[in-house]
Amino acid sequence: MKKLTSSLLRYWQFALTLVVGVIALILAFAIAQATIAGWLISVYAIFISLFLFWDMIQTLRDGRYGVDVLAITAIVATIAVGQYWASLVIVVMLTGGETLEDFAAHRAKRELSALLERAPVVAHILKGSEIVDVKISVVKPGDIVIIKPHEVVPVDGELISDTAEFDESSLTGEAIPVMRRSGETIMSGALNGETAVRIRATADAKHSQYEQIIQLVRQAENQPAPFVRLADRYALPFTLVSYAIAGLSWAISGEASRFAEVLVVASPCPLILAAPIALISGMSRASKHGIIVKNGAVLEKLNSATVFAFDKTGTLTHGDVVVSEVVATDNFTKDEIVQLVASAEASSSHILATSLVSYAKKHHVKTSRAKNVREITGNGVFATVGNKKLVVGHAKFLEKNKIIVPVADKSSTAVFLAVNSQFAGVIYFADKVRPEAKKTLLELKRTGVRKTIMLTGDRRAIADKIGAAAGVDEVFAELLPKDKVDMMRSLRRRADKVAMVGDGVNDAPVLAAADVGIAMGARGSTAASESADAVIMLDDLGRVTTLRKISRRTIKVALQSVGVGIALCLVLEVIAAVGFIPALIGAGLQELIDVTVIFNALRAHKS
Repeated sequence: MKKLTSSLLRYWQFALTLVVGVIALILAFAIAQATIAGWLISVYAIFISLFLFWDMIQTLRDGRYGVDVLAITAIVATIAVGQYWASLVIVVMLTGGETLEDFAAHRAKRELSALLERAPVVAHILKGSEIVDVKISVVKPGDIVIIKPHEVVPVDGELISDTAEFDESSLTGEAIPVMRRSGETIMSGALNGETAVRIRATADAKHSQYEQIIQLVRQAENQPAPFVRLADRYALPFTLVSYAIAGLSWAISGEASRFAEVLVVASPCPLILAAPIALISGMSRASKHGIIVKNGAVLEKLNSATVFAFDKTGTLTHGDVVVSEVVATDNFTKDEIVQLVASAEASSSHILATSLVSYAKKHHVKTSRAKNVREITGNGVFATVGNKKLVVGHAKFLEKNKIIVPVADKSSTAVFLAVNSQFAGVIYFADKVRPEAKKTLLELKRTGVRKTIMLTGDRRAIADKIGAAAGVDEVFAELLPKDKVDMMRSLRRRADKVAMVGDGVNDAPVLAAADVGIAMGARGSTAASESADAVIMLDDLGRVTTLRKISRRTIKVALQSVGVGIALCLVLEVIAAVGFIPALIGAGLQELIDVTVIFNALRAHKS
């Protein structure tokens, strides 16, 4: 609501300025009342100056130096020397520039806005032989949902129809429709093709993929974005240089009008407009590639990141961790080990737990309802199944709870089980490096990344093996979530800008601790997505490189736009200082600079 009010105020200010200008023209030229026209323009220009002054005070309170002082001085100076038409053009320039900025921002954010506009509100549920339309909030797992032609899939589900074609571009950024077969997972937010299909809901709307995207986009739109900080570093020197040129011109020529003429072309609009438009364009560009960036400052931080840290499981590895071996003691069968561990881990979001539960279903091992479940993040789970008290987790977790683990190889990815304080068995998992991992890390190095590291809670032997296959520079293994956060803080104390890439609930704290947290949101938890600054909404590690390249291009275009604007202003200031640019013409030239800067900044939206 606040943004809408601000946007409307900009348009009303611009419209009112045009009305004042028309009235002044009529007074001055139609009824020969130039003096009254001058007073009208002067009073209105001072009125606008007071608004600018108030905004400048608020900016200073936020600890940032604003450049509105130049515009205020230019308005006051032109009025003081009787150049009230130049004052009007400056006001038109300022209010029109803000209106143009608002228009350009909406244009740049159209991909983000499109995601919100496409959000479904109704689902077609099959009840018996009838199709009933309900709100998507009513849909629950297990419901049969009918997706009509060209409709957006409202909830995550499993395809029941034999085949179906879906446009997943809003989720993945890939424009080519994909063919899905019966039994495959269908993500909410995908656009159905030419024929009606049926899916079985696997999640309610709140926990479906598209709803998570919607929430991230809303957060990106509502979160305050310190866009102007990119230009703030140039504001003070630009202001001082402009005042110096104007003051010298006045002193040498002895004409106060020179001071006004220089400041007219020293308008701060290039500094005010360039960075926000470029950063919004970059955010929008990222969304086209299936990446949600929560605010523009993230792109600036990502551009300057020199170290990229990665979680192992589900990030550098493919994520499809599968059970490779089940070992049981003499008192238990392999199926019993699977049944007990799967029962204890059923409610966990960790990737090993998910894989184990899927393995149990596939092998028709029925799980039981666990009681007194207590998960120790990054360690394991306590639970009770029937009359059995279970301790499930890695070997050190069991040993810490005074359980002897008589297994020689404790370095593999595995889940150990103790029943009633006695070791019962172990389940081993196979963990493969993503095929795109090595290429991703190499491309990051080409974009200026100095070092890549891997942070994992896994054992040293398996971590080193995965790290070598992925091509990371340094591996830190056997880390608890707290250790990862401490490691991240240590890296940042070395003056490194660190980006962290991860998924899953275990990564949420370290993502929040990094300069930039990037979540692989396609399979990761909501907690990780909420902690991250950017979320990749598909299971593709290569999009990390895409995001890095977008950030670098965005900042390059933003700085270029600021630089071009400043350079043009300084050139005009020097010309005005020697008396070759009257105030009125200078104000018009400044407007051309504003338009040039804005359209240049919009280039950040292009590849």
